[in-house]
Amino acid sequence: MKRRVLLTGGAGFIGSHLVRAHLGAGDEVTVLDDLSSGKAENLPEGVRLVRADVRSPEARSLAATGGFTILNHHAAQMDVRRSVEDPLYDAQINVIGLLNVLEGARAGGVRRVVFASSGGTVYGEGAATPTPEEMPVTSSHSSALRRP
Repeated sequence: MKRRVLLTGGAGFIGSHLVRAHLGAGDEVTVLDDLSSGKAENLPEGVRLVRADVRSPEARSLAATGGFTILNHHAAQMDVRRSVEDPLYDAQINVIGLLNVLEGARAGGVRRVVFASSGGTVYGEGAATPTPEEMPVTSSHSSALRRP
């Protein structure tokens, strides 16, 4: 069964590799990206690119009406210096943007959400590489993520 995937941030380095992995698995992929750091030329031919900000009504509508089975969310403001200089901007993209596409996905009946996070924020400095799934959470900033 062909899955319909909405991949946010899909024109970036990591996202574009995930696009190829989904295509290799036989999935139909739509990329949502504002191209603030990603590039359209990173995308293989045949992939639909919707150029929009994750905070926008267009992004929410796409998630709600696109008939997607998977939301693979990788769009983010990832510049640490920018997050320190302008934490409100960082939160608007990384928190409000996520909530915007999640609300669209909920309205659209999306069955699976994949959310990526930085291992450094969860496991702290000096974590084993590659980090195994069973690695205990050690970062003081991640107390809500600690396993019982």
